[in-house]
Amino acid sequence: DVQLVESGGGSVQAGGSLKLSCEASGYTYSGYCMAWFRQAPGRNRERVASIFGGGGEIKYTDSVKGRFTISQDLAKNTLYLLMNPLQPEDTAMYYCAAGPRPWGGCTLVSVAFDYWGQGTQVTVSS
Repeated sequence: DVQLVESGGGSVQAGGSLKLSCEASGYTYSGYCMAWFRQAPGRNRERVASIFGGGGEIKYTDSVKGRFTISQDLAKNTLYLLMNPLQPEDTAMYYCAAGPRPWGGCTLVSVAFDYWGQGTQVTVSS
């Protein structure tokens, strides 16, 4: 069975940092698109950053460019999201997701993310 297990969330003050981790199992990691999504109360789910499990094809949403860094360790089948500096508007539940890589690559907005983790809460206070 496919499993995505997130960790690393918490509460920090504005300007602080957190590093989220997502351990993946049950499928061929390198053949899938991997992404971090977030959802705040009353707001739509947003794709924050994505990467191809085989390497490259990195994309960030505009609001996190220059502050967040997506990375991965293929030996551990683990996805990361380094967030620094954090701002109060980054407060949300963060989810790890995986989906088959489409012909056009993982930067496409049409990537179908079929597998999801349970989420980890990030709270940033001002």
